Amino acid sequence: MGGATTAVSDAPSAPVHVLVVDDDPGLRRSLARVLSARGFRVGTAEDGVGGLAYLDENGPDVALVDMQMPNMGGFDLLTRAKEKGSPAEIIMMTAHAGVDAAVEAVKGGAYHFLTKPFVSSESVVLVVAQAAEHKRLVDRTRRLEQRLEAHEQFGDLIGTSPKMLAVYRLIEGVATATSTVMILGETGTGKELVARAIHQRSSRADKPFVAVNCAAIPKELVESELFGHVRGAFTGAQNARAGLFEAAHTGTIFLDEVGDLPLSAQVKLLRTLQEGEVKRVGADETKIVDVRVLAATNVDLKERIAAKTFRSDLYYRLNVISVELPALRDRGDDVMLLAHHFIHKYSRRMSREPKRLAPLALQALRAYAWPGNVRELEHAIERAVVLSQGASIEPSDLPVEAQPRERALEVSPPLSRGPAPNAALLADLPYAEAKRIALTQFDDTYVGEVLRRAGGNLSEAARQAGIDRSNFKRLMRKSKTGGPRGPDDD
Repeated sequence: MGGATTAVSDAPSAPVHVLVVDDDPGLRRSLARVLSARGFRVGTAEDGVGGLAYLDENGPDVALVDMQMPNMGGFDLLTRAKEKGSPAEIIMMTAHAGVDAAVEAVKGGAYHFLTKPFVSSESVVLVVAQAAEHKRLVDRTRRLEQRLEAHEQFGDLIGTSPKMLAVYRLIEGVATATSTVMILGETGTGKELVARAIHQRSSRADKPFVAVNCAAIPKELVESELFGHVRGAFTGAQNARAGLFEAAHTGTIFLDEVGDLPLSAQVKLLRTLQEGEVKRVGADETKIVDVRVLAATNVDLKERIAAKTFRSDLYYRLNVISVELPALRDRGDDVMLLAHHFIHKYSRRMSREPKRLAPLALQALRAYAWPGNVRELEHAIERAVVLSQGASIEPSDLPVEAQPRERALEVSPPLSRGPAPNAALLADLPYAEAKRIALTQFDDTYVGEVLRRAGGNLSEAARQAGIDRSNFKRLMRKSKTGGPRGPDDD
C-alpha cells in the first residue's frame, strides 16, 4: 500500500482496538503496521472463523474484513457478528466489488465498503478513525438510553445533568412544606412539570392540581377566572361561578406567567395568600380556601417592580422558596437523553418502531442552542419521527434551524462513511491525479452515505440523490462503493 504517512488529526486519544481479517499475510502485516503507527491497537486473523472468535473474545471497536477468504468469508462473518450482537463497526474489503456486493454489505450492517487496491493508506486510516468515532457515539447513546430506563423520573422531568440533579433535590425538599414556591426559568424549560412534581410528592398528591396560564386570560376576566363571580356581577354573568382557587381547594394551584397579572388581580391574590380566603367578583362575603400556591415566571419580576407593574409585597409573598430551572443548552447530555425519550414517546403514539439518531443528527442536536428549550426539542423530535423515511433519523429530518449550518457537512463530515480528501496528501500529486482522487473520494462518500440512509435500497437511494436508478448504479460503479473506476465510466 502506498501513500503518505501524515498523522490523522481526528485519531482517537484513547487507543482504538482494530481487528484486521484477511487471508493475505502481506496485506495483514501492511495494514497492522500502518494502523499501529497511527496509535491504534491492532489484532489480526487469517480467516472468518478466526476473526469471529477474535470478535467474541476481545471485543474490538472496528474490524477490517476481507470478503473472499477460506473457511468463512467476510459476508458470513458480518452476518454471524450481527446476529451475535457484536458492537464492532465492520468495514468490508474486496478486490471483486460490484453493485450487488455493495448493497448487500450495507444491508447487512457494514459500516463501509473498501475496494482493493486502496487509494492510499491514509484513506484506510481515515475510514477506521471515522468508524471508531461512530462506535463511540453509538455506545454513548446506548448508555444514555440505559440511564433513561434506570432513572427515577420526577413525573415527566427527565435529566441527569448536575443542574437537574440539584433541581430534583430542591423538589424533594420543598414538596413536604406548605410554603409558596416561585419556579424560575426560560420559556419551555418545564416549569409546569416541576410544579406537578412538587404536588405529586406532597401530602396533597391525591387532591386537585389546577394549572393556570395567567398570560392567556383576558385582563378583564382574570379576577373572575381566579376568584369566581356572583350572578349579575357584570354583563354576561347570568349564573354564579366558582373560581379556580375554589376548584383547587385542599390541593395545589399553579400560577404560570404570574408576572402578567394586572395590578387589580395582584391585590386580590395577595389577600388570598395572607388570609386564605377568596371573594368572588360582586360578592359581599368571602370563602375560606385551603390551597398551596406555586407560581412561575420567565421574566424578571424585580424589573416589573421597578416599573411599578408588579407589587413588591406580592413578590416577596410568592418568592418564599425559589426553584430555578436551567436552560437546555446548559444541561449537557440531557439533550440526547430527552431526544431519545421523545423518540420513544412519539414512536409509540404513531405505532412505529423507534429509530436511532444518526451520529450527525446527534451532533446537530448537541450543537444547537435550543432557544425554545425542552419544548422546542420535543417539537423537533416529533417532526423527525413523522418525516424520517430512512433507517435512522438524519440531520435533514430536523428543523432547518437545528441542522448543521453548512450543508457540506452532510456529505463529507468527520463522521461520514468515506474519507475526506487530505489536502496535504493531494498537494504532493500532479493536479490531474489529485483531482481524480478527490472526485473518487467524494463519489465514495456521497454514494455510501445516501445508500446507508436508504437502508441499502438502491431505488430509494437513487430517489434521495435526485437521479434515476441507472445513473445511480453508474455512479456506484465509479465510486469505491460499487467497483473500480474504469475508462468507459468517464
